[in-house]
Amino acid sequence: MNYDIQEATHKIKAEAARLGFDACGIADAVYLEDDARRLQQWLDKGYQGEMAYMERYFDLRTDPAKLVPGAKSVIALLLNYFPVQRQQAYAPKIAKYAWGTDYHYVIRNKLNELVRYIKDNISTVEGRGFVDSAPVLERSWAVRSGLGWVGKNGNLITKHSGSFFFIATLITDLELQPDAPFVTDHCGTCTRCIDECPTKAIVAPGEIDGSKCISYLTIELKDEKIPDGFHDKMEGWMFGCDICQDVCPWNRFARPTTEAGFTPLPEVLNLSLAEWEEMSEDTFKKIFKNSPLSRPKYKGIQRNIDVLKER
Repeated sequence: MNYDIQEATHKIKAEAARLGFDACGIADAVYLEDDARRLQQWLDKGYQGEMAYMERYFDLRTDPAKLVPGAKSVIALLLNYFPVQRQQAYAPKIAKYAWGTDYHYVIRNKLNELVRYIKDNISTVEGRGFVDSAPVLERSWAVRSGLGWVGKNGNLITKHSGSFFFIATLITDLELQPDAPFVTDHCGTCTRCIDECPTKAIVAPGEIDGSKCISYLTIELKDEKIPDGFHDKMEGWMFGCDICQDVCPWNRFARPTTEAGFTPLPEVLNLSLAEWEEMSEDTFKKIFKNSPLSRPKYKGIQRNIDVLKER
């Protein structure tokens, strides 16, 4: 080792801030034994629905050394996406994270820059960055690195800015100074997220039945139809759902993002349900080429619209 651990840790956090990340914490790269047990219990209950990818690569999700041989540190990073704008009242509801450019593109570029900085300014390093497209338990690492706690709605919550954040991780064989884990749950007796969830997807504090979640039904579910039992519970959501975050008291501290890539598309803010229905597939592909809205594809969006038209 040809670097000072504390100095390297300070430099990485400073560079993460320069790149626009809102928080950076570090944890020792260890096997997540408790998380492995909870994940297996969640899978055994079938809460993943049709998200078969949650069942794959189980060992990789819980052991960072299987993703990066010799892993010593996990760098957890938060990037705020809370918008200053609002959708028109007549627009079908879209989760705020999907209003601008796909976060995978935005964050991956920042992670690549951070890795280059480390290699150029600290040490030759092996590392891999992840943005929820790989088997990494991001929320667990964020808690272990002191960034916040997992609320009753299953989201990572911070005391200073709420929960409208993307979480990214960088697993590396670099030895760094770890932060103290976040050990206090500040949800208290509040149950607003549980009470307000229209599909009752929050089955217990911090335990989510993904197969009932509106985000799952409108994005991950690939069936031609959303099950009939949910049609009267969609509450205007065409893509994703923010209810459990919107009602969270901690999000009164949410502040608008400064990331230009998350600037909302005008169509997201302003199109009516009828205009969405009339949109051609070619137009959809052109407008939402680099948007999270492309995930369920045109066919999935039209399926969701059909449900909303019933109201």
